[in-house]
Amino acid sequence: MQPRNMSMSGVVDLAAVKAAGEAKQKAEQVRAEAARTGEPAAAPGRLVFDVDEAGFEQDVLQRSTEVPVVVDFWAEWCEPCKQLSPLLERLAADYAGRFVLAKIDVDANQMLFQQFGVQGIPAVFAVIAGQALPLFQGAAPEAQLRQVLDQLIQAAEQRFGIVGAPVEPGAEEAGQEEAPERPAGPYDAVLTAAGQALDAGDLGGAIQAYKNVLSDDPANPEAALGLAQAELLQRVQGVDPQAVRKAAADSPGDPAAQIAAADLDLVGGHVEDAFGRLVETVRRTAGDDREAARVRLLELFEVVGAEDPRVVAARTALARVLF
Repeated sequence: MQPRNMSMSGVVDLAAVKAAGEAKQKAEQVRAEAARTGEPAAAPGRLVFDVDEAGFEQDVLQRSTEVPVVVDFWAEWCEPCKQLSPLLERLAADYAGRFVLAKIDVDANQMLFQQFGVQGIPAVFAVIAGQALPLFQGAAPEAQLRQVLDQLIQAAEQRFGIVGAPVEPGAEEAGQEEAPERPAGPYDAVLTAAGQALDAGDLGGAIQAYKNVLSDDPANPEAALGLAQAELLQRVQGVDPQAVRKAAADSPGDPAAQIAAADLDLVGGHVEDAFGRLVETVRRTAGDDREAARVRLLELFEVVGAEDPRVVAARTALARVLF
């Protein structure tokens, strides 16, 4: 099974990308400030914690932009879970912050159980930068668990640049103290209002709010991400997906049809399909048609995020067909 992006509304790549991208940008700002001042970036959080559907986005998706999150699906009646869960908890302490363990009671969180596609418990997944991938199902010996965890941590570092912060003994309890609030930025109120408009379906209002921020601060990453997402959602609003996909299938040489289908691909979570479709359109076309496909591809890169490995691969493929 390939890694996939998760969200509380289902396996919809766009929502997870938004949450993970915003959290990663904020984490990078905190780390940069910590490097400048020489102070710790933040008090370490808990290494092992329970997660429910209400807290999944913050506790798992957003946390996964800073440290690999191992997700343990368990239930009180599950005997193998009683063997595996304590072992995972001990390993979380041994690895001292290189990953964190999120425990999900499947009886109380059926939606998460279904969204991850769990076939039986115990089942263990990992979430890295908003992407979920299965690790194993059933109880496993400690040596095997350590091997899987080592590979997970290495992949998080190499593919996403995510390195968990070491936690000193006794620091976990200190990390539960509430951290001081970040001073409000000049655009926080506007960005919050834009995000609320986006969540409420007021795409025009969200687009205008993000553009207002970018007019004053063209490099604002949160506004750029929000604008790209809002414009994408506006483009697909009210379209007939079947008609769009039929047009693209019937006319593979029609750039406009392929561009419209690529938007639907991305909104549906088919990121590689969207990118591949537009790279192929760039390869086939010339002049204004090629430029339109290229620009749309760059816009979709903005939605997913420059550091996503699928964006990196698609940029390489685009360079090949352009040059």
